[in-house]
Amino acid sequence: MAHARPRPRRRQQHIHVAAAAAAMLLLSFTARLPLAVSARLPSPPTTRLLLLAALPPSSPLRAFCPRERPSPATCAAFSSPAMAADNPLLAADFDFPPFDRVEPSHVRPGIRELLTRLEGELEELEKGVEPSWGKLVEPLERVTDRLEVIWGMVDHLKAVKDSADLRAAVEEVQPDKVKFQLRLGQSKPIYQAFQAIRNSSDWDSLTDARKRVVEAQIKEAVLSGVALEDEQREKFNQIEQELEKLSQKFSENVLDATKKFEKLITDKKEIDGLPATALGLAAQTAVSKGHENATAENGPWVITLDAPSYIAVMQHARSRALREEVYRAYLTRASSGELDNTDIIAKILKLRLEKAKILGYKNYAEVSMAQKMATVERVEELLEKLRAASWDHAVKDMEDLKIFAKDSGSPDATDLTHWDLTFWSERLRESKYDINEEALRPYFALPKVMDGLFTLANKLFGVNVEPADGLAPVWHSDVKFYCVKDSSNSPVAYFYFDPYSRPSEKRGGAWMNVVFSRSRVLARNGLPARLPVAHMVCNQTPPVGDKPSLMTFREVETVFHEFGHALQHMLTKQDEGYVAGIRGVEWDAVELPSQFMENWCYHKDTLLSIAKHYETGETLPEEIYAKLVAAKNFRAGTFSLRQIRFASVDMELHTTYDPYGSLSIYDVDRRVAERTQVLAPLPEDRFLCSFSHIFAGGYAAGYYSYKWAEVLSADAFSAFEDAGLDNEKAIEETGRRFRDTVLALGGGKSPLEVFVSFRGREPSPEPLLRHNGLLPVAA
Repeated sequence: MAHARPRPRRRQQHIHVAAAAAAMLLLSFTARLPLAVSARLPSPPTTRLLLLAALPPSSPLRAFCPRERPSPATCAAFSSPAMAADNPLLAADFDFPPFDRVEPSHVRPGIRELLTRLEGELEELEKGVEPSWGKLVEPLERVTDRLEVIWGMVDHLKAVKDSADLRAAVEEVQPDKVKFQLRLGQSKPIYQAFQAIRNSSDWDSLTDARKRVVEAQIKEAVLSGVALEDEQREKFNQIEQELEKLSQKFSENVLDATKKFEKLITDKKEIDGLPATALGLAAQTAVSKGHENATAENGPWVITLDAPSYIAVMQHARSRALREEVYRAYLTRASSGELDNTDIIAKILKLRLEKAKILGYKNYAEVSMAQKMATVERVEELLEKLRAASWDHAVKDMEDLKIFAKDSGSPDATDLTHWDLTFWSERLRESKYDINEEALRPYFALPKVMDGLFTLANKLFGVNVEPADGLAPVWHSDVKFYCVKDSSNSPVAYFYFDPYSRPSEKRGGAWMNVVFSRSRVLARNGLPARLPVAHMVCNQTPPVGDKPSLMTFREVETVFHEFGHALQHMLTKQDEGYVAGIRGVEWDAVELPSQFMENWCYHKDTLLSIAKHYETGETLPEEIYAKLVAAKNFRAGTFSLRQIRFASVDMELHTTYDPYGSLSIYDVDRRVAERTQVLAPLPEDRFLCSFSHIFAGGYAAGYYSYKWAEVLSADAFSAFEDAGLDNEKAIEETGRRFRDTVLALGGGKSPLEVFVSFRGREPSPEPLLRHNGLLPVAA
């Protein structure tokens, strides 16, 4: 399949723009709507101020601030308690975000009022700033956290409950938010105070975590343009605003293009081969589109580009014409008409290059690497090593597929192309390993999978995960809420889980994100620190009829992956908010816990504990488990090259590519594909137009992070192999050490130090090559 692995995990960093742009997908728009008072009170600014000043404190008119305000602090003085009471985004205090109460109509007034208040607080901080923790870092954390939490609510709802009204509201306030971020990131008083701490005689007495906070703040300020003056700063700020707008537009075009494709099928022959689960989903989709009498048996059926539907067609549809139609639609999403992302990509690449040069770097990749473990050279070295180790295996994968298709009597065997590969790969896997993924679904019911996952977390890390539905407001009835408790039964964290695909309103992919970070400064209710809260979002097959969500094995791996991210956020022991959990962790190391957790899907005791038939309770037979393990590295060379293609084209577009030159982005992709794809891409391949990871997410010049962190995660799991996967005591001891290092230390130490503290040495790529069955070629 020619699409990026759908796992844009979205992470919140410090509120500085450079960090936010490198860490998570930020919403972006440009239009502004004048404040209501501008239309209703046409009197001069001074008159308006006098009018507002004369109003009683309880007057709701105090909710309006004059457009030409003398200062943010003055405007903040006119804020209305009634406005805060009516707008959940301005609630003074809450244990959990009021997701159920936030409406699009709250966004414009709520975000504008919030920014006004924060501007006033920032001005006060700058006036009295001192190079000390209590006078600098703690008040700054309060300011940045408020924006992260409140904007995070809006941003999250935009991803899981999108609507035209919410888009329009965000579009109008996004530039104001970015303007505040730039103002904060370029604050010279704050930057100079951090420099003073760094250069003080007390520096050596600071903890490692506090040193990391200071150094990160200084670096982020520089990357946010704090050293720029006048015209350069103005140009830099314009670029940041435009990049935010373009990234958001890119993301919306992908979502809209995905939703736009619907294929109504009434002839049962067309859907021949689709399993019962896919037919049920297609009929359920048809019902939602107005075909109220649709059934899985008789149709009609609606095929979409949403992952559960698309993947089912590519794996199982016997109609080559249907596979081709759906494949081409997926491959060319957002590449034509009003949703075409081609020009947006060109503008993004030009602006990123211009931004890099303003900051004194040769290219955008160097900007990206400034906050990562790797360098451009080390990334290229790793990718080439993995490419060389994968190539011959991928060539053999293709040969095996052609031979199998020919032996199966396929008339297309001599002319296999892209929309055939997934179909015949699935048939070969079924034949070679006697495994039918659809037949496995009844063994992977979501409730049982989650029970097994939580049992594993208890065994490895000594925590208990308990349902806590009703404790926190949620944004959809599908969402579950959980409490994580330590061995003394005390809560240490909470998380939301939104598991199912909702194509009409929910962005595709899977991700984990921050709701609250652990923080000593923001402690509540007599606790020593505010407890962390996360949310996990997936897009797996929803329940059909009276059946629970029956998962593919790939969906099981995805849930384990996202839970790994959540564990690092939730089990942190860092009390400094800026480096707690996933915050402050270099981007190319943050996938370590997530990819580490995927390994446990192949651990016998773990898998058999979750694989229970949803109707009979029968455990997955051991011979099928053995076949799953045997099939683990099926087409590993092909899948490895696929990730290397994505990472390589990302690096080339952000290093050597000249966006002003004669070559197009598609020329670059085709050139990269020559050395990373055995079957040449179609001339009309436009996967870049939906490559949200690098054009609307945090992976620009960073997609290599999946492979970089995979080296770390495979090596980390090899510590459990060394201890003995059948040795319960050794597994428990190693798990506690993993918790006390990788999960506990967060961004308080460098990733290399954290890894060495767990593993006792620096990482090696050998375990990854061994796990993927690629080691012989590497040798």
